Amino acid sequence: MSGAGPLAIRKQDHCKAPMSALWKKQGGKYRRGRFVRELFNGRYRPGELLRLSNIAATYEIDDHALLNIFSECQSLGLLTLSNEKTATVCAPNLKEMQEAYEILAGLEEISGRTAATVFQGNTGRLRFELAAMRAALEERDLDACAEHDVRFHRTILRASQNEVLLRVWDALAVDLRIRATIGKVTQNLPAVVDSHQPIVEALDRGQGREAGLLLRNHVETVMQFLKKADFDSGVQRAVAKDLETAKDIQNAFFPPQSFTIPCLSCEAFYQPARGIGGDYYDFLSRSTGRWGIAIGDVSGKGIGAALLMANLQASLRAQALHPHLDLPAIVGAVNHLVHDSSPTGVFASLFYAEYEPASRRLHYVNAGHNPPIIVRPRTQSCELFHLRAQAVPIGMYAEVQFEATQFQLAKDDIVVAYTDGITEAANSFGQLWGVERLESLLQSCSQMAPGEIVERILDEVSDFANDEQHDDVTLVVMKVQEGCDI
Repeated sequence: MSGAGPLAIRKQDHCKAPMSALWKKQGGKYRRGRFVRELFNGRYRPGELLRLSNIAATYEIDDHALLNIFSECQSLGLLTLSNEKTATVCAPNLKEMQEAYEILAGLEEISGRTAATVFQGNTGRLRFELAAMRAALEERDLDACAEHDVRFHRTILRASQNEVLLRVWDALAVDLRIRATIGKVTQNLPAVVDSHQPIVEALDRGQGREAGLLLRNHVETVMQFLKKADFDSGVQRAVAKDLETAKDIQNAFFPPQSFTIPCLSCEAFYQPARGIGGDYYDFLSRSTGRWGIAIGDVSGKGIGAALLMANLQASLRAQALHPHLDLPAIVGAVNHLVHDSSPTGVFASLFYAEYEPASRRLHYVNAGHNPPIIVRPRTQSCELFHLRAQAVPIGMYAEVQFEATQFQLAKDDIVVAYTDGITEAANSFGQLWGVERLESLLQSCSQMAPGEIVERILDEVSDFANDEQHDDVTLVVMKVQEGCDI
């Protein structure tokens, strides 16, 4: 843009007077944003002691509301509360703010893809927030601009109707981060605000993939502006805490590692390579009397894979609630949901089975996953069966036909399901542990309990790889018990 200074915009893009009147009514929120922005941008020195009463008077915020703001800033690592009357300023860190924006980029792309059907021909709310951003920008009101920026993105997130994404957004305190960082991108703020326009247009046309990519590009652009700002800021301790929170949230998604299905004892193990990851397992009780058993592996590792794993899990659980759906219909619906809400080229292998305790029949669909192994004890040795893949991974193509297969289990049969973090563990010579070593090990485990088998496999893999882990590792072992006679 040319002509005026860095905060200049086109006047015809907004209705200035109504926006200004609205902001005056919302003054409390903007004063809250101003305090967070000035704290993040260095008005207060690291180590400085802030008194609640002084800050409340300066920003015209009541003590109770300000105490809540202090607590939020503490969660971001900007403050350390000494008591309910004072807090010590901490030095923020750019690196972790960038890590938070990397998480946000994936989150925004998924929400944009899934929200497009809601906004098709119905983007009035988004256009209002964009006009408000532009009006605030012209008036040089950074706090109002940040507030409407938050509302714009949160409106899209809510329209996606994905509760997992909302929980991740809240756990990362994205609202507070946007308000905190806007002062660091002031010189580039016109470009940041204008980048919302093509997002609105793509959503108005119902183009989910385009909108998702534009949202990702918007967040990554802001991240690049932050990198160029060359400031000793960011929120390193805060994101470290946030990532720990994200890890706790992800762990809460999984069922207990020791789990019992009628006539089937189960033991599971999950360990991501980077704190949080994209492997997945689940046990689901269905109203039909069957039990759903799932294990999957999202392409990639780390934060992005964890977000997509959560999306896969939420989709599968939602479909499993429908008692009239059979296995191919459930997996087919999950495939559509994941395909429509995932970035291009991202997919997940999935083994989903339903177990009938009374008949010991295992009905399953294997969509590109490592074949689970059935270990059947015999007098001299064990017989091994492989539940091989019959279809491509989930999310790779929109239209895929999935077929279910069944396997008749017998008492004392052992089912071993795993992700490639087990078989592709490598030693110092680059050799993989491999399926053959797993099969050989299982031949000697037929008399063991599931927990003992899990421990034995993990010990062997760890020794082979010299205790190094380069991929997410998930292992589920189940043994057929007595009590459900056919």
